[in-house]
Amino acid sequence: MQKYEYGNKDADIILLQAVDDHDLEVIDNEVHLIKELTGKDFRLIAFKVGSWNNDLSPWHAPAVFGDEDFGAGADDTLEEILSVCGGEVNTNKKIYIGGYSLAGLFALWAAHQTDVFEGVAAASPSVWFPGFTEYMRGHECKAGTVYLSLGDKEEKARNPVMATVADRIREAHEILMNAGVRTTLEWNQGNHFKDPDLRTAKAFSWVMD
Repeated sequence: MQKYEYGNKDADIILLQAVDDHDLEVIDNEVHLIKELTGKDFRLIAFKVGSWNNDLSPWHAPAVFGDEDFGAGADDTLEEILSVCGGEVNTNKKIYIGGYSLAGLFALWAAHQTDVFEGVAAASPSVWFPGFTEYMRGHECKAGTVYLSLGDKEEKARNPVMATVADRIREAHEILMNAGVRTTLEWNQGNHFKDPDLRTAKAFSWVMD
């Protein structure tokens, strides 16, 4: 994966985010917004994934839109991300993982695999992913703080699987609350494609505070 860095390399707060080309087009604004919202010093490491549907999927699932099935590449992606920030683990630095859409789902899943992450910033995460909330019920989230958000029009998707997203995110929020995780669920205006940089910035800002 290609790696892009923003902010202060020596900061005590490290933000990790899986991205695609579209995310990279707006990430400078996202970084600016996080600084504006928090006033804190941080280092953001963006990892550009090669195959979105494969590299961020925790397990195989049939295609939901188009004809590209979901792979099971999340384990390898997480291993690569952890190898990059491995030197910062067990230091006084706080490491947060976040992302938008399927990258938000990946961040949420990653927090069930390791206790490295202080918090999860899951903006409009793809919690419609088949079997994901069932997985959450059976596995512990090891991060102490989780931010969830969704656009108020996202459940109006024509795709019947993706249209379940509002029910699934309410369910995910309830699971986290019942597990004692500090969590919030914020509703944004618009569909899935509105203001991804602002939504992701709000997500990181909330867990950082």
